[in-house]
Amino acid sequence: MWKTISNRLHRISTTQVTLSAFVLFLLFSALVLPAQSARADSYAGNAQSPDTSFLYSADDLYDTARAYGEQGRRAYIRSRFTFDLIWPLVYTLFLSTATTWAVRRAFAEDSPWQLANLVPLCGAAFDYLENVSTSLVMLRYPSPTAVVDMLAPAFSAIKWILLGGSFVLLLVGILVAAWRWVRHATG
Repeated sequence: MWKTISNRLHRISTTQVTLSAFVLFLLFSALVLPAQSARADSYAGNAQSPDTSFLYSADDLYDTARAYGEQGRRAYIRSRFTFDLIWPLVYTLFLSTATTWAVRRAFAEDSPWQLANLVPLCGAAFDYLENVSTSLVMLRYPSPTAVVDMLAPAFSAIKWILLGGSFVLLLVGILVAAWRWVRHATG
């Protein structure tokens, strides 16, 4: 299954698609993220959002829910099921196509590196798991949401590890591809 998904990404990740995904990522980052961040700041106050935290506990999540207040919690949940449905699609499209494009040029066709394009998909999956779990805690607050309240911090940490790793894999692919290109051009 994973190889099939990776192969499909290889088929669609043309230079034109990759550049288009990059432009979309830049436009979204420049035009949509700042407004979303300002909205989040308006209801979050000084509380740290689970979405931007690498490490936090279930108690921290409940502290955040309390600090947001009822209107803030509603705004948080609404944001997770509007903006945060689209943003992971945007960054995943960019990271998956760009990584595919780079590793195709950097490594042999049968190299395990060709599967690096799957890491952003896994990151997005954990982003969605984080969104659902934190929203459930916010929705049910002040009632505890056992198990989910402990899973949410794990989903967040795994998301950040996978997304950070995605950028590292993309950079490795670009550097190795550039090195191979220079070596070929001079050799």
